[in-house]
Amino acid sequence: MSNFDFDLFVIGAGSGGVRAARMAAAKGVRVAVAEDRYMGGTCVNVGCVPKKLYVYASQYSEQIEESRGFGWDAAVPAFDWNRLRDNKKAEISRLNGIYNNLLDNSGAEVLNGRATVVGPNQVEVNGNTYSAERILVATGGWPTVPAIEGAEHALTSNEIFDMEQFPQRILIVGGGYIAVEFAGIFNGLGAKTTQLYRGELFLRGFDNQVRSFVAEEMRKKGVDLRFNLNVESIQKLEDGTLSATLTDGSTIETDAVLYATGRKPNVNGLGLESVGVSQAKDGSIEVDQNFRSSVESIYAIGDVINRVQLTPVALAEGMQLVEHLYGEQQRQVSYELIPTAVFSQPNIGTVGPSEEQAVAQYPNLDVYQSEFRAMKHTLSGLQERTLMKLLVDADTDRVVGAHMVGPDAGEITQGLGIALKAGATKAVFDSTIGIHPTAAEEFVTMRDTARRYRGGQLQS
Repeated sequence: MSNFDFDLFVIGAGSGGVRAARMAAAKGVRVAVAEDRYMGGTCVNVGCVPKKLYVYASQYSEQIEESRGFGWDAAVPAFDWNRLRDNKKAEISRLNGIYNNLLDNSGAEVLNGRATVVGPNQVEVNGNTYSAERILVATGGWPTVPAIEGAEHALTSNEIFDMEQFPQRILIVGGGYIAVEFAGIFNGLGAKTTQLYRGELFLRGFDNQVRSFVAEEMRKKGVDLRFNLNVESIQKLEDGTLSATLTDGSTIETDAVLYATGRKPNVNGLGLESVGVSQAKDGSIEVDQNFRSSVESIYAIGDVINRVQLTPVALAEGMQLVEHLYGEQQRQVSYELIPTAVFSQPNIGTVGPSEEQAVAQYPNLDVYQSEFRAMKHTLSGLQERTLMKLLVDADTDRVVGAHMVGPDAGEITQGLGIALKAGATKAVFDSTIGIHPTAAEEFVTMRDTARRYRGGQLQS
């Protein structure tokens, strides 16, 4: 028995922190977990879970429209924001309880309060100081709003789910996946939705063809996309309307402004500076391959280290850390070929590099693609199209990237991620029998190359 109060003190009860705490406690480690907001962290409370629930809600209006071509003659019913919001709250509350029970049942001690690191082996919570052999920081990220005039009138993803009234008009500022997802949500729920992005095209870092395709499809659905624009100031008018002045001098009157312009590591007030923990310019904690910081006894995982900001990545990091510290498995987390979904409308699924990145990595690259109007829409009447593409290293025949825009893209891409991780070749894809009729079968029936790159140059 050590002289410390705990063997491992976890700051933050999000996905990564809870997973690490539970796994460590199961191995007989004396664990404490401090959380000052809500069990489950961003994903459960103001991220993945409520977002996906709202995506589901927003799709019903289009599904009702689609149904008419299949013989269902029904009007779109009225939408009740309060019911959706309150049902969501009840579900999140249920999940909070599950997370709390998981920690309790694991044997970890839960401390409700803000934790501050006051020494290499000391943490203060609610005025009490606890000693720990090791400290794990898993405090996640926090949304940012630029310092413009009237910024106090803007909402972030932390507040948007729980608005008292549904906005008939909404302005969404940002070009990342969060902004794109919320544009689809509010457009589908019936709000007049405008999305601004300061660059040429949103979803920077994704495949360029995918980005352009999604923009076109979103415009078809009624989202007002405006690129190369930003907000200079926000003014609240007497009737409560918000007036946003844009960089081109124009104004937009709206009921709500959502800023989805990025997240930063949630490190303010943690006391990291006082003990000499090295941080990058964005505040993220710098760690080695085993998630140890510059202070030997302090570790960090998840969004706070700003490697890949995805819940499953934080879970994997938490599991690796516990095995490294208290187990026998010493394998590293692989950040290659991580399948990713954007729950935009239509959905995006992607695994591996974009076409642009793949050209730089593989001198000889073959691109296979398929673009089509899904079978469903031959009767629905909707003009939505689906895009699929495979990137193949021509020297080895290995499929190195897969991208999709269309319904259930995330579900389909999860399976593709396994295939790519296993090193599947295009010949393996070609020899796999498709499931008919499905959209997914397109991935095993693409035979003709759409583009060839040789020596990094596009062939005519």
